[in-house]
Amino acid sequence: MQKLTILLIVSSLLFSNANAQSGTQNQKSAGQQSAATSPKNSGPAPDYSDLNCWAASPYKEDTSDKIPDFLKNETREARADVFFIHPTSYFGEKKGSPWNADLRDTTVNNNTDNLSIRLQTSVFNGSCRVFAPRYRQGNMEAFYVFNTPEAKAAFDLAYSDVKKAFQYYLKHDNKKRPIIIASHSQGTLHAIRLLQEFFDGKPLQKRLVCAYIIGYQIKKDAFKKLPVGERANQTGCFVGWRTFAKGEIPKGAVAENGNSVCVNPLTWTTSEAWASADLHLGIMNNFETIVPHTVSASIEPTAKILWIDTQVVLDEKKSKMTNYHRWDYNLFWMNIRQNVKDRIDAYLLK
Repeated sequence: MQKLTILLIVSSLLFSNANAQSGTQNQKSAGQQSAATSPKNSGPAPDYSDLNCWAASPYKEDTSDKIPDFLKNETREARADVFFIHPTSYFGEKKGSPWNADLRDTTVNNNTDNLSIRLQTSVFNGSCRVFAPRYRQGNMEAFYVFNTPEAKAAFDLAYSDVKKAFQYYLKHDNKKRPIIIASHSQGTLHAIRLLQEFFDGKPLQKRLVCAYIIGYQIKKDAFKKLPVGERANQTGCFVGWRTFAKGEIPKGAVAENGNSVCVNPLTWTTSEAWASADLHLGIMNNFETIVPHTVSASIEPTAKILWIDTQVVLDEKKSKMTNYHRWDYNLFWMNIRQNVKDRIDAYLLK
């Protein structure tokens, strides 16, 4: 097949450094946060009765409402809710930058809205009402010193906001509707905690359509009762993957010793067999172009990461792409969109 050159408009500002978040966190010292020079956090706590504290909400117009022209004739019905936890969009790389983002930071908010919310969260708007809270996310630099008390405090603060937003949503908005939990990268770090606290073996699990927790390690023992998805129409389960080029096993994944769970978004199973590009419904390009049948994929059996094979060039600046962390959603945008509908259908048939 002729080589395709496709430039996905997914800025490097959208996602945290993939090497920091794609596997076990590497402890690096050069240029990292210092407890002596960095304040613990930044800005006031969110008030989720204020719509400004939501990056996406059905009660306001936002970038999660965007629909590509090629889907203008699509039948859409919001039969469930998605609670989406966005990835890192705060890169306080200067010495002395706070450990946590300020919700009043317009640069951070614009990065979140124009990239993650528009390109990732919009995948759910064909079938769901979309709720995506702003939260005092941890500085990307904290991932490099993940096991330090300062980094732990930063991520605990971020999660406390996510939890508060979810509790507000449950009390004021859910009204016993089916729920999808979705996330990417740092968002998945917090989504795993949220699922453990509110869904895993809890009554709320009965309302869970599926959790799409993508772009972060999911340990085999992450959940006690919440099962991994093994078929495309399974409900009350979770799915997730981390995407790399065929043949690539990053050092972080090696250090995990296989303690990870991965689902192939072409088959929606944990089978390690290669899935043909015939199953691929399309990469989202520039929000207005879908390129189908261009990605095949399998689960690498030792590290449990997703390997892909594609002739599509996602970044002309790199002669060879090996880490597809930024494109975890966009590579399979149409597969995810269709699967959300299928799982909601199955849930409602119950």
